[in-house]
Amino acid sequence: MLRKLVKFFFLSLVLLLVFLSSALLAMRFAIQGREVRVPRLAGLTPVEAERIANSDGLVLSIESRFYSASVPEGRIVSQSPAQDSTVRRGWKIRVAESLGPQRAAVPMLIGQSQHAAGINISRRNLEIGTVGSIHLAGVAPETVVAQNPPPEATEVTSPKVGLIFSAADNSPRYVMPSFVGKSLAEASTALIKGGFMLGKVHTVSSDGNSTGVTGIILRQSPPAGQRVTAGATISFDVRK
Repeated sequence: MLRKLVKFFFLSLVLLLVFLSSALLAMRFAIQGREVRVPRLAGLTPVEAERIANSDGLVLSIESRFYSASVPEGRIVSQSPAQDSTVRRGWKIRVAESLGPQRAAVPMLIGQSQHAAGINISRRNLEIGTVGSIHLAGVAPETVVAQNPPPEATEVTSPKVGLIFSAADNSPRYVMPSFVGKSLAEASTALIKGGFMLGKVHTVSSDGNSTGVTGIILRQSPPAGQRVTAGATISFDVRK
């Protein structure tokens, strides 16, 4: 009886191993059956590239456009993943379309308003790229203060022009210093020299102690470390 049980056990184990091997093999073939090689799309038109990609179960996505002296306008200049890469069906193939050789030099935009810069860029079939702002004293708000590529650049690869504008609120910014522990007279002099305004001055007791030096600043508003503009009003609490 025991011998039969052992024989039955080993027979069941062999059948289980065969089943698992068959399942793994079938899964491997199923996965490989959904994999395809990425075709060569460079040099094709977007319509041609999309037709070939779709025939292999892939999705075409035009991510960007670049100038190219070697690839004619309207043709694919690069792709990712690269040709002959192995991907699964449904994978997105990102491509860049050629704009042909650069035909327009980048205009001088520094000193122009945001609206004027936008018009000049579009007139030359260029695009506004990354935009930023910065506080610059003495510069009119929302004026171009820097650009990339620089004016009249001819060796550029992208039609996008990055711009940095002076901030809409372009008043000079300062970090508020600490006046706590200084005399009101000393702080007032420093404020006037810095172009600030002295606000309300409240006289208060310091923790109920009225024997300390009078006229010493206990608190200030805005507090130290806060950014303030020129001409801001600063208020103090001083010891009685």
